[in-house]
Amino acid sequence: MIAVSESLKGRHFTRVADWSGAELEAVLDLADELKELQQRREEHQLLPGRSLGMIFQKPSTRTRVSFEVGIAQLGGFGLYLSAGDLQLGRGETLRDTATVLSRYLDALMIRTYAQDDVEELARHASIPVINGLTDASHPCQALADVMTIRERFGRLEGVRVAYLGDGNNVCASLMVACAKLGMPFVAATPPGYAPDDRAVEIAREADGSVELVQDPREAARGADVLYTDVWTSMGQDEERERRLRDLAGYGIDAELVRLAGEDAIVLHCLPAHYDEEITEDVLYGPQSAVWDQAENRLHAQKALLALVMR
Repeated sequence: MIAVSESLKGRHFTRVADWSGAELEAVLDLADELKELQQRREEHQLLPGRSLGMIFQKPSTRTRVSFEVGIAQLGGFGLYLSAGDLQLGRGETLRDTATVLSRYLDALMIRTYAQDDVEELARHASIPVINGLTDASHPCQALADVMTIRERFGRLEGVRVAYLGDGNNVCASLMVACAKLGMPFVAATPPGYAPDDRAVEIAREADGSVELVQDPREAARGADVLYTDVWTSMGQDEERERRLRDLAGYGIDAELVRLAGEDAIVLHCLPAHYDEEITEDVLYGPQSAVWDQAENRLHAQKALLALVMR
């Protein structure tokens, strides 16, 4: 059985900003080991009998499956908790919910809207709370992203990441992760779609190289990684037509990939809307690392669980 450091036991993972670069790398190192063990079909039950509660206020494919399968592979079990089935959906406070669930569970993952709700849950929980996605951040996705980049390039330091499109929660978390791990980051967004000012400030305070531009070609030129996300996220359906107009020209297509160069890789956190933020031929093309990236949600989150759960 592989040895797991005790130093992160009991820690919450609500934002990338709360963890140091060394702590993030500890997750990546363990994730690499767990991926190799899984590929060899060797058991690695680091969390026998442990329970993970999973609160969902937003629908999910990758988050639900990767966490539920991941905790099972670690020897524990996951409990799916739809917000509509909990008293939380009927007015019970987050404090009361956190207090009660801490008596039943060994860790809690929540996928919701407001970052403040995740932070409040963490303040009152006596078990680790993991952010499975909010409107402001997506830290577990960032772990899988940097894991994939390190797999492909053999390093993180100096790898230039170009994010194109809407400077959303995925952009913010990835930007901060890049800053903490020595990766230059450039975001190309139209006016009104720049990443959150506070996220940019945090990244720069971490000595990160962060550029904000409006020209997607400028961002792509010389990039090692081209990254994008959907232009219309959950809860933004009424804005769809306006967003499509505003973001036109920021999609990743074959021409943009050629501009980056033949050694560049393409990432997308999925789901994809073809011919909007990315073309299908690029997503399934030879420079796409998207499917490894999606798989790495499983391994990165397993490592995170193994490190924070007691």
